[in-house]
Amino acid sequence: MNLPNIISELVKAQTQFDSHAYADCFTETAVVFDEGKTHNGKTEIQNWIDTANKEYKTVMKPLDYNEKENILSAEISGTFPGSPVVLKYHFELSDGFIESLRITG
Repeated sequence: MNLPNIISELVKAQTQFDSHAYADCFTETAVVFDEGKTHNGKTEIQNWIDTANKEYKTVMKPLDYNEKENILSAEISGTFPGSPVVLKYHFELSDGFIESLRITG
């Protein structure tokens, strides 16, 4: 699967539970939409993923990438009810970074 470099970096950071490296994949003004909540800017994104990593130990396994739509389908496993699940990561990219990420079931 041929992922854009920044999405590969995001997957790697998630697999290593590295919230700082995860947040560094985003622009300063990026927005993440997940589970009905919005996280604005790198600091909020880092705090969100750090909390999620500690609570759920989530690991991403990429399954498919739609280049035209910038949508990554990934199997997500961890210590949460119903694990594993397949989620879709809808990306908007800007200058080699993630500007927006919406995670859906």
